Amino acid sequence: MPAFLLEVGTEELPAGFLSDAIVQWRSRIPQSLKTHNLPEAVVEVYGTPRRLAVLITGLPSQQADREEEIKGPPAQAAFKDGQPTKAAIGFATKQGVDISALEIRPTDKGDFVFVNKQIPGRPIADILTELVPQWVWNLEGKRLMRWGHGDGRFSRPIRTLVTLLDGEILPLQLENGAKVVKSDRISRTHRVLHPEPVSISHATEYVKTLASGYVNVPTENRAEIITNQVKAAAEKLGGYTPIYPDLLAEVINLVEYPTAVIGQFEEEFLNLPKEVITEVMVSHQRYFPVFKNADCQELLPNFITISNGDPAKSDIIAVGNARVIRARLADGRFFYEADLAKPLESYLPQLEKVTFQEDLGSVRAKVERIVKNAEKIATQLQLNPDQTQNIQRGALLCKADLVTQMVYEFPELQGIMGQKYALANGENSEVSTAIFEHYLPRNADDIFPQTLTGQVVGLADRLDTLVSIFGLGLIPTGSSDPFALRRAANAIVNITWLANLQINLSTLLEQIATDFATTFNKDAKSLIKTLQEFFLQRIRTLLQDEKQIDYDLVNAVLGENDPEYTERALADLLDVRDRALYLQQIRKDGTLDKIYETVNRSTRLAAQGNLDFQTLEPQSLINPELFQKKSESAFYNALLELVPQTQAAQQNRDYQLLVTALAKIAPTVGKFFDGEDSVLVMDANPDIKQNRLNLLGLLRNNARVLADFGAIVKNL
Repeated sequence: MPAFLLEVGTEELPAGFLSDAIVQWRSRIPQSLKTHNLPEAVVEVYGTPRRLAVLITGLPSQQADREEEIKGPPAQAAFKDGQPTKAAIGFATKQGVDISALEIRPTDKGDFVFVNKQIPGRPIADILTELVPQWVWNLEGKRLMRWGHGDGRFSRPIRTLVTLLDGEILPLQLENGAKVVKSDRISRTHRVLHPEPVSISHATEYVKTLASGYVNVPTENRAEIITNQVKAAAEKLGGYTPIYPDLLAEVINLVEYPTAVIGQFEEEFLNLPKEVITEVMVSHQRYFPVFKNADCQELLPNFITISNGDPAKSDIIAVGNARVIRARLADGRFFYEADLAKPLESYLPQLEKVTFQEDLGSVRAKVERIVKNAEKIATQLQLNPDQTQNIQRGALLCKADLVTQMVYEFPELQGIMGQKYALANGENSEVSTAIFEHYLPRNADDIFPQTLTGQVVGLADRLDTLVSIFGLGLIPTGSSDPFALRRAANAIVNITWLANLQINLSTLLEQIATDFATTFNKDAKSLIKTLQEFFLQRIRTLLQDEKQIDYDLVNAVLGENDPEYTERALADLLDVRDRALYLQQIRKDGTLDKIYETVNRSTRLAAQGNLDFQTLEPQSLINPELFQKKSESAFYNALLELVPQTQAAQQNRDYQLLVTALAKIAPTVGKFFDGEDSVLVMDANPDIKQNRLNLLGLLRNNARVLADFGAIVKNL
């Protein structure tokens, strides 16, 4: 079966574009082939700094013939008195068939004319000639540049084009105004190690041929080589180097023939915080730092860089790299010493000149709001004066390092440098750690704050951002979330869950939103409602996606348009988490099945009554004199025994007590519904009917302490 090679040769591509382009082609090209009835082909996408390529194997020489059903005009318009009209004749002519080939078939909209048309398969060469320009020009990316004089845009100028169908050149060209690149079998290889181009004899010889020119085409191969060489170089130095995933992903796309080069710098620079040194190396120079051991606490005065040059000149390359890192570290040392020359608190006035958001004022104003928010949270948690003081101090200083020289130069070090400077200025460890931790988690793979002070300041900061940005009406829509509000809300919920913080989020939202509305002249009620709905959606998503709770069980603890459950969920995030996890547990172990039928049936019938959702006690609500069957009396007595268990479960959040009690009452309620002593709930006597509906409503209400059983789907 034919194999097809496409290589787009370019000037050096940005690593980010190359990575994205590979992902796009791996998705789009198979889909494109499938659309053209070529679904069985195997697609391998390659990329190096000077090329993007795809090798497709398992292609047929031409498409299979296919039959296509084509719908024409309504039968009434196509035929009159059994004779074809102009509509029928025109349709047949357009499809290239005789009138006798037309068929009348019924549809949902009446009878229509159809034709089954035999469509012969096209040669694979013709199809690929059409598809290749689409694959190239439809690539998306940031900052695409104009190439040639036409409207075509690509990340870098296209220089060569290889298109081989087996061993033959597939003649096509990429046109962009007056600039034309014609297909060939010639590919450029390594700039230094093999400056002469190579000729590719056959599509399947691509990887082998490029390897002879010192270009390691498969991305996975380069990743393995780099990883192994970095580890070996670190061992040679008697140290340890972690393989940073983001750094590895970038370096892979910066080299075609990777070679690990060991460099060194003066030991005096080790007096800098290790975070400064590693930030300079990893984020700015794409170097791998070397630590003394695997705990990554102490650095060696060495680095490992991945060269795309001549391995024989590694010593020269190392000297050049050392010169660059030495200059960067010298800058870092200057910034560090200059920043330490004055207390961290003295930087606060400079925050007045830093804008948080144009309609919300400065970062200094935001800090004041964070302090107030932190005080509200500390009050809810009933913290002692020392803890509260640490939280207030941490909140006050949490953004101060943003205007230091180090963070201005290396923004990624925000919080990290604040912690260093605070400790150096004599702040206690709780306050210093909070400055760093309040940013956590910074991404999906990051750790969470471990100290109470860091947790509270982090919550206070994110609550200010959410309330303020929502207050301006800048609500996330679709995939657009420029202020990362979803991530902020997720962090608030997750920090609360992980730290088991007994906070009332509903009250906090009301207090903070009211303060904001008063200051900025906004509608507090509307803002509060919008924030509540947003948080409920985040809780729902986190329970389903992160906690792996079935969707119906999430509905059962959050409710659907249920104000009581909404308020309950936001007032106690720990409770809504525990109830959801417990429901999932008893579904898995089969306990839920033992009570489901009884409670769900009672819940559905109780909806026809008028009992509120809060009442649990039956004494003042049920009239035993209206009982006509022993099952009613037994139901009533069982409810009397159930209520204390419900209240204990509610108070201690021990829902096993409630479920055990519900399982005990289930046979009694079963006799109320079915059997010799069963009753007709919807009795003709309205008083008896209401009495029975109240019995069911009380059972529903007791069960609602755990969940809305009406939302649970049987045997999901």
